[in-house]
Amino acid sequence: MTIVSGKSMITNARQNGYAIGAFNTNNLEWTEAILRVAQEQQAPTIVAASMGAIKYMGGFKTVVDLVHDLHDELNITVPIAIHLDHGNYEAAKSAIAAGFTSIMFDGSDLPIDENLAKTQEIVKLAHAKGISVEAEVGTIGGEEDGIIGDGEIAPIEDAVAMVNTGIDFLAAGIGNIHGPYPDNWTGLHLDHLQNITTAVDEAVGHKVPIVLHGGSGIPDDQIETAISMGVSKVNVNSEAQLAFHEALREFILADHDLEGKNYDPRKLLATGVQGIESALTDRISVFGNAHKA
Repeated sequence: MTIVSGKSMITNARQNGYAIGAFNTNNLEWTEAILRVAQEQQAPTIVAASMGAIKYMGGFKTVVDLVHDLHDELNITVPIAIHLDHGNYEAAKSAIAAGFTSIMFDGSDLPIDENLAKTQEIVKLAHAKGISVEAEVGTIGGEEDGIIGDGEIAPIEDAVAMVNTGIDFLAAGIGNIHGPYPDNWTGLHLDHLQNITTAVDEAVGHKVPIVLHGGSGIPDDQIETAISMGVSKVNVNSEAQLAFHEALREFILADHDLEGKNYDPRKLLATGVQGIESALTDRISVFGNAHKA
């Protein structure tokens, strides 16, 4: 069994200058695609699920059981973490109870004192079960399952206060957003990322892994620079969704769905799933975590 906490794989990434891909799942096919790519690339990987995806897929326990069952059936031998992405306080507690191995409590929409206090509670609950914890300061732009952020730049003092709660990795707003990036986006604030990394490392006396949300659509050179500055986990969702949609749309517009038994969902969705796998393989090459299992 190689389903583990996210802490060790992300700490190793921070120490060795690469990043772990956190790939959001949406259903059975998506989960299979993530696990297959992780195994093929020998890449430690995080299977992430948002609150919306968890509801869509049938609940917290269903997601956990699905990942475990596919992990065993596919003979996965690389480290895999089951991660709650952007969970509110109640979702974080539900995920802990259900057997998720990594939790993101997102209190970035709360006043900072409340965010810190609730993060401390989640850290206590999660760490008692060996579950890693991610938390956020400075909201990520865009909307993620009802949590809406304007893309604030995380204050240094808030980042330091957050790592002092005992979290395992920190998500901090540096101009990144969820979803496709608009044409007028000016790029990551890499100078601010470096300032955050320096401050939080000094505050706790070791290298703190930083999480880059909104990884879909950020130029590769900026991602690689961010990794060199301490980013050790990169979240990808929209990129895989767009690849799935594009491949499936091309298949249908070419009338391939009308050929033979291609109406069978197993055949109809296969092209889209290949699109997901191609997109994730490409991301792993940029993050540098292939053959790190």
